[in-house]
Amino acid sequence: MASALINSFKFLRISNVPKYTLCKALNNTFLCDKSVTSTYLPVRNTSFFNKLPAEDLWKGVISVSNAGKKRGRGKGVGRKIAKDLNKGQVIGQGKSNILWPGLNAPVLRGNELVKQQKLPEDPERQQKLIKLRDSMGKFRVMRINPIDRGWTGSKMPGRSIGPPDAVGEDTFEGFDSRVLELKTVFIMKGNLGRKRRFSILTVTGNGEGSAGFALAKASEVKAALRKSKNRAGQKLIYIDLCDGHTVFHDFYCAFGKTKIFVSKKPEGYGLVCHRAIATICRVIGIKDLHAKIEGSTNLQHIVKAFFIGLLQQKSHQQIAEEKGLHLVEFRSENRGLPRVVASPSVCRKKEDIQTGEVMDFTQYVLGDKIVLKKKKYPPFFSESAGYKIHLRKKEYRRNQDKVRLEMLVNYGELRSFLTDKYPECRPFKKQDAVKEAEN
Repeated sequence: MASALINSFKFLRISNVPKYTLCKALNNTFLCDKSVTSTYLPVRNTSFFNKLPAEDLWKGVISVSNAGKKRGRGKGVGRKIAKDLNKGQVIGQGKSNILWPGLNAPVLRGNELVKQQKLPEDPERQQKLIKLRDSMGKFRVMRINPIDRGWTGSKMPGRSIGPPDAVGEDTFEGFDSRVLELKTVFIMKGNLGRKRRFSILTVTGNGEGSAGFALAKASEVKAALRKSKNRAGQKLIYIDLCDGHTVFHDFYCAFGKTKIFVSKKPEGYGLVCHRAIATICRVIGIKDLHAKIEGSTNLQHIVKAFFIGLLQQKSHQQIAEEKGLHLVEFRSENRGLPRVVASPSVCRKKEDIQTGEVMDFTQYVLGDKIVLKKKKYPPFFSESAGYKIHLRKKEYRRNQDKVRLEMLVNYGELRSFLTDKYPECRPFKKQDAVKEAEN
């Protein structure tokens, strides 16, 4: 028993101790042998500070417990305060600049054996090390292009993460992936307990009608982003565009408690809709659209409902074949004149149209639904005496801006109906006066 205890400890020798001495250490009592002329006391040369690595020691200083993180503590910690003094140090290099064969120089240089030799000292070595260590403590904020910042500045949703990864020889040229949702989810495991994962919803498209979306989860953000965009690239669908910039017609779509009313708009109108729908339209190639959401604004439901509506829309020729009638379009730029967009193979006559059949185009494409348009009430000051006086004063200038714009569009100048008969009936232009003065 005594020999086992002696072998299990490192002992400190104490000389000048007589034989047969009873020694007590660490609450253990053992009898020294006759041959032993000295007493050995157990000593530990290791402690908490030289047993743990530096990373664990720093973690104990700057980390916050899980309970503290849930309460919002420790938001400003996480970065090491001290500098890494080993940064810039290379084995074999120091203040004495010496060439060490086999360490910082080859042993053989061709057929020549390299010998140890001292090189001239580098006076700037210490300054370079100080500059390298000082640069470690500075926290630099990454500058992001305003176009790539996403919906809310530093948040990930709305930001571009590039095209999906190539599959063999097939590459996704011209594709762009956008993050729609990034959230943290938890799952309970029997052996690991509460396990954290990141759920990411991504949409990808080439801007020419091909698009897809996918939801992926992973324990790391980078892995979830890569998995989500690659999975979206594997679920591509093609959506036909009307005139290359908008949808074919108004449509109604729903998923869960989310209802969306989408309206077709002319070129130059823009995207007036939810930011998730606008992001989807950009990757698909839709430039002009208006969408109104009613009910829940669950992001995943919005994406699914909008894609369902895009897939259920019909082309002009399909609508003409279903109704058996000509599809005629009226546009203000054509002065309200009709233009036949599509014609059926067999057109029905007036007698074949049943009583009560839906003939309104908007109601038909919305699935017999009608968009509720609330009555616009006049402003509260419309009946006041001061507002009536204001209207009487501005009566002679009513619609002046519209008439001015109409003249510039149709005639290229501001003119009167007497301009052809009397050329001097033109508005005064400063440039004409300058030219006359020069002549």
